[in-house]
Amino acid sequence: MSHVFPRHTKASLPAAVSGDGCYIIDKSGKKYFDGSGGAAVSCLGHSDPDVIRAIKDQVDRVAFAHTGFFTSDPAEELADLLIGQAPGALDRVYFVSGGSEAMEAALKLARQYFLEKGEVSRHRVIARRQSYHGNTLGALAAGGNQWRREPFSPLMIETSHIAPCYEYRGRRADESAFDYGQRVANELETEIERLGAENVMAFIAEPVVGATSGAVPPVEGYFKRIRQICDRYGVLLILDEVMCGMGRTGTLFACDQDGVAPDILCIAKGLGAGYQPIGAMLCTSGIYQAIESGSGFFQHGHTYIGHPTACAAALAVFKKLTGGVVDRVAPMGAALQAALTDAFGQHAHVGDIRGRGLFRGIEIVEDRESRAPFDPARGIGKALKKAAFEAGLICYPMSGTIDGVHGDHVLLAPPFILEDAHIGEITDKLDVAFRKVL
Repeated sequence: MSHVFPRHTKASLPAAVSGDGCYIIDKSGKKYFDGSGGAAVSCLGHSDPDVIRAIKDQVDRVAFAHTGFFTSDPAEELADLLIGQAPGALDRVYFVSGGSEAMEAALKLARQYFLEKGEVSRHRVIARRQSYHGNTLGALAAGGNQWRREPFSPLMIETSHIAPCYEYRGRRADESAFDYGQRVANELETEIERLGAENVMAFIAEPVVGATSGAVPPVEGYFKRIRQICDRYGVLLILDEVMCGMGRTGTLFACDQDGVAPDILCIAKGLGAGYQPIGAMLCTSGIYQAIESGSGFFQHGHTYIGHPTACAAALAVFKKLTGGVVDRVAPMGAALQAALTDAFGQHAHVGDIRGRGLFRGIEIVEDRESRAPFDPARGIGKALKKAAFEAGLICYPMSGTIDGVHGDHVLLAPPFILEDAHIGEITDKLDVAFRKVL
């Protein structure tokens, strides 16, 4: 009998015993192609010798040193490299242990920034419906997925949610993609004015929405309008690139493709590629200076922030990503999109195939013409995950795509090291799952 508290108490899971490139192997010897990188984490696969060596070398030197007493060479070098590539005025890096921690740090920093400036009434957060920003209470409150929020809503900070930029579901037949993006972006201005700009602290968004909606990219001009609105009202723009960043969409930082830079940016997942738990919050020099010239103390922290071994692993990952691996993402992503379109573009129950780079979503519908979703009671997402896993494919299906209850999608986020043959394996095994479930 296991004493592990699992995610699902009714599930009986195989034990992973080894990794080989894009594959995970269980105790029985069965190989699974990791078509979702776990949760868009394992961008370098599961057996990268350089990252493994970096971890071992760091442990031989010093595994852990608390940041209340020390900095470390891996943390310093990694921060320098990140800022060297970061967009806009991002200038400082605060290392944490994962994405939810990064978002919590961003929320606290945003609030303290305004306190240090004397704008004490600014505390309200605006985000988007069907977003996901993490599972700690602050991050969960920022997220807009009702199914995740509902059980814990009495414990969470008050957050406003505006419409997402979700072209497949939201764009009217009589408007261009650009006009649609401007319309939904302008909801931010309306909400800021409703709340009173003097009360609004930050707007939070994923450049490409991940888990809750399935790799939904923005339309052209959307984020530029968002940036204009934030600047007009003095609201901080916090971009959540925990899932879509670190090369996943084809550029190191996802927001680069939309021509905008945030005030605060959060990364994780691909930063450590799964070899160590690590995330980071990046902020502008202006935000940092407000703290430095004020109290001088960011009133936040966790035991394992700036962990030397985690930073050493991420440093090795970052050097591989910027050493040519990210350059593969856009062309391989285009090849994956073409293969998915060829295999499922006319499927009776596939409504949309979308995404950027190696971050792709397939939206499942009951009827292609009306775009009507399946009855949630069918449990399509859960059934697809099980069927694909049985076929030897790890993918990331979810239900509640449209509003937290209705709709289903499959999210794909394979390792950046995949080859052409792996693309065929993904479509073949997805086809097996689709035939069984749909």
